[in-house]
Amino acid sequence: MTSADARLLRAIGIRRLTASIINVTIGAGIFVLPATVAAGLGPAAPIAYLVCAIAMALVMVCFAAAGSRVSLTGGLYAYIGVAFGPFVGFLAGVLYWLVASFAVASVASAFSGSIGVVWAPAAAGVGRAAVLLALFGALAIVNVRGVRHGSGLVEAMTAAKLVPLIVFVAAGIWFVRADYLAWSRVPTVAEVGRTAIVLIFAFVGVEVALVPSGEVRDTAATVPRALFLALAATTTLYLLVQGVAQGVLGPAMSTFAAAPLAEAAGRVLGQSGRLLVLAGATISMFGYVSGDMLGSPRSLYALARDGVLPRRLADVHPRFRTPHIAIAVYAVMVAALAVSSSFTQLAILANVGSLSLYLVCVAASFELQRTDVRAGGPPFVVPGGPVIPMLAGAMIVWLLAQATWKEFAVEAIVLAAASVLYAVRATSAGTRPSRRRSSSPLSRL
Repeated sequence: MTSADARLLRAIGIRRLTASIINVTIGAGIFVLPATVAAGLGPAAPIAYLVCAIAMALVMVCFAAAGSRVSLTGGLYAYIGVAFGPFVGFLAGVLYWLVASFAVASVASAFSGSIGVVWAPAAAGVGRAAVLLALFGALAIVNVRGVRHGSGLVEAMTAAKLVPLIVFVAAGIWFVRADYLAWSRVPTVAEVGRTAIVLIFAFVGVEVALVPSGEVRDTAATVPRALFLALAATTTLYLLVQGVAQGVLGPAMSTFAAAPLAEAAGRVLGQSGRLLVLAGATISMFGYVSGDMLGSPRSLYALARDGVLPRRLADVHPRFRTPHIAIAVYAVMVAALAVSSSFTQLAILANVGSLSLYLVCVAASFELQRTDVRAGGPPFVVPGGPVIPMLAGAMIVWLLAQATWKEFAVEAIVLAAASVLYAVRATSAGTRPSRRRSSSPLSRL
């Protein structure tokens, strides 16, 4: 562990890390994606959920292996950096930050829109800016005051966002029509692929929750257990939500693209049910932003800790033992992004970036296991040697194949610019960029 990470407080256990993963996974998407999946596959929609769940299960096995061997703050960035060196780790950190910042800015913009339903000024102009600044300002204060406060808020928001979904499933299951769930045909592989590349949004996000690894207790045991518990919980809930909504709305479900669950809840519980689900969507957005504010600022801290960004971003508050400057800077940056645009056009780009990160991390997990890197305590060992990493990589490549060259071109431009920045900083420091530098915290542990 680095001296900087040693100053952090390891206060996140299995329960809170599981809640954090569930929180950033179950976002606002589950309140609208069922209609998209129904439009693509009809009653065969569960296939797409199972495909995404299998893909994420394979990936999470690799994450569990990497997370049990690397306890540095930074999550995927740290795993990849320890396995392949500072340069590749830096590119992973840049890609993560790009994906996370635009994603949270987009969700925050949607949050201000939902507030605008009850308070019109929040939907545009000065009122919208005030809501967004207050949102990120308040969350920054909570997270600066301690990781226990930040993770505690995430845990509470996770429970709050689950209540409307559980109520919807428990009440709606009695109104399901079996004929609405009957398959008329088996979808093609291409149809499943096109639907899965959109639905995978509902499963990604775990990388955000893993960033504060330097503040997790007993990472070798906590990370694997939390990952598997969270995936089991989210997949089960998703299948139930899709089945109930499909069983209540039937073929008409795809026509309610904006709020399919609210429509289904309205038919089951009346106006109160509709309002409950709409409120749940707003809470879910807030929960996602709070989870991102717990995790993503630590990526700036990790990059600064490793000398890529200004060292001041790696400062730890002497009283609260949190990376307070990184939290404040991140809050200002994403608030500015959220105020300036909705970024809805970057949804698929963010997805491609996440999957690209996952692919490199899958390779990193195998490398860490091959070289037996350890952070203390017996690590989680991936069964079957290279079999699971190879299967996980194949699933990710298949999903990425559903994207267009435009998204890959944008990602390539960002990584090329980051490479130039890395080379300039290395040159200015009087060192030559290399695959590994023994002085870096990302060198082999």
